[in-house]
Amino acid sequence: MRISREPRRIVYVARWGAALLALAGATSTLAPVTARAGGPSGDPGRAKPTIVLVHGAFADASSWNGVVERLQRNGYTVAAPANPLRGVAQDSAYLASFLKSLRGPIILAGHSYGGEVISQAAVGNDNVKALVYINAVMPDVGESQAVLAAKFAPAPLSRALKQVPFRNADGTTGTDLYIQPDRLRQVFAADLPASQTDIMGATERPIAMSAFTDKLTGAAWRNKPVYALVGKQDRAIDPSLERFEAKRAKARKTVEIDSSHVSLISHPQAVKDLITDAAEDYMLGSARKS
Repeated sequence: MRISREPRRIVYVARWGAALLALAGATSTLAPVTARAGGPSGDPGRAKPTIVLVHGAFADASSWNGVVERLQRNGYTVAAPANPLRGVAQDSAYLASFLKSLRGPIILAGHSYGGEVISQAAVGNDNVKALVYINAVMPDVGESQAVLAAKFAPAPLSRALKQVPFRNADGTTGTDLYIQPDRLRQVFAADLPASQTDIMGATERPIAMSAFTDKLTGAAWRNKPVYALVGKQDRAIDPSLERFEAKRAKARKTVEIDSSHVSLISHPQAVKDLITDAAEDYMLGSARKS
């Protein structure tokens, strides 16, 4: 007996619905386990922290791949969520909501513009135990990246940007910034091979130009432990600015390496080491308190 098309459609819909419900149930069961980074004792005060990595402008979360691999090899739970790159208010609110979905202590690291985002997103979140800034921007409350950068000589990156207008679904407009692909290696990633930077130039994610003038409404680095990495060959952010920020934030540890702006790609071991320093300092402090 042949089954008509309509009953078949109903059967398929029912099967898909059952599969989705099963998947949702499995996800809700597994998510807390994935998010938790518990230590062997099971004591939340001694839990091995989850490492959350936030990328910067012109990049995506894959820029952390080398660091993620090394952290996972050391037994850390790692998350590298997407940074929307739409502006400090929107991006930090998005990250703050993600952080609230995690259980236990968190070490939060940001690269470049991601430094602004983690500074604001971590405000009021007691689970964030330390902030790690990698070639990053660290404005204070009421300060924008543009105002902060103006204290130092303009970085070569500022002369290699391309403006591209965009339109939102509601009819509002804005301007995105890209790095000119033929100049990306020179001003952004000079210590990577051209074969790699050619791909980066073709796949870069833009950032809304307004992000550079957005002022922070919160700066978690004022009351959380800070760790900073300075790239001495950085041509996207002046290394002197990175040093100034680390000193102003009273960083517990500042590391300087011979790197371009993308140290997380070209020197993933050094970046991983600084992040684990922050994690281990937290765990040692927790053990002492207990």
